[in-house]
Amino acid sequence: MAGQIYIRDEFLAKVGIHDDILETWEKARLIAPVGYTEDKVPFYSESAIGQVEKISKLTDLGYSLEEIQKIVKRVGLPKTEHKQSDKAMDHYLTVGGLADKVGVSPRTLKHWETIGIIEPDMRSEGGFRLYSEVYIFLSHLVQDLQRFGYSLEDIKQVSDYFREFLQIQSDPELLGRAETGQKLDDMLEAIDKLFGQMNLLKEGIQRWEDLLKKKRKEVQNLKNRNRKQSEGAKNA
Repeated sequence: MAGQIYIRDEFLAKVGIHDDILETWEKARLIAPVGYTEDKVPFYSESAIGQVEKISKLTDLGYSLEEIQKIVKRVGLPKTEHKQSDKAMDHYLTVGGLADKVGVSPRTLKHWETIGIIEPDMRSEGGFRLYSEVYIFLSHLVQDLQRFGYSLEDIKQVSDYFREFLQIQSDPELLGRAETGQKLDDMLEAIDKLFGQMNLLKEGIQRWEDLLKKKRKEVQNLKNRNRKQSEGAKNA
């Protein structure tokens, strides 16, 4: 399940304040976005909602902006518990950022998400997405499977196995023993199948390496012979 983030317009609607008020609080360093989209639009975490609520209450009690700044500087705002810390969000990637790291187009990543191969860690109500850095590695694995001849449908099945494995690993009693046993058998069969394809690929790579080394040497010899014959003709 993807965590929640808010693009600026979504955030303003959620907390019920005007843009100029938020801008004033940001300039006063009372609140800050946790990141920006590819179009430089700021986005905010769930915990920022609680921060706005605390600032609003202080404002309603008659505290001035300068007084709130002093309170925050001395004791900070009351903490609100959230699963995802704002600091950790620095390590998340937008669709464009992940695409650059992996070497594919954002459209490709969105297609993978549509068919269920990958899933963003966080998303906004408007569809903006954030991915953890582990998706760089996972996306490279998807590319590897494509090179092994797997279709996207096959890769979707592999990704489903990974998700199911993590569920079973975290709670072995979740699905019941019979269903768990069947899923684990299916996973082992898929692993053995992939090993078989990898071994065939390794054998093919070795054949091509041997052939290319041999032919490269033969081509280089022909090139040298042709050069010597050309030099001999010029000197004749």
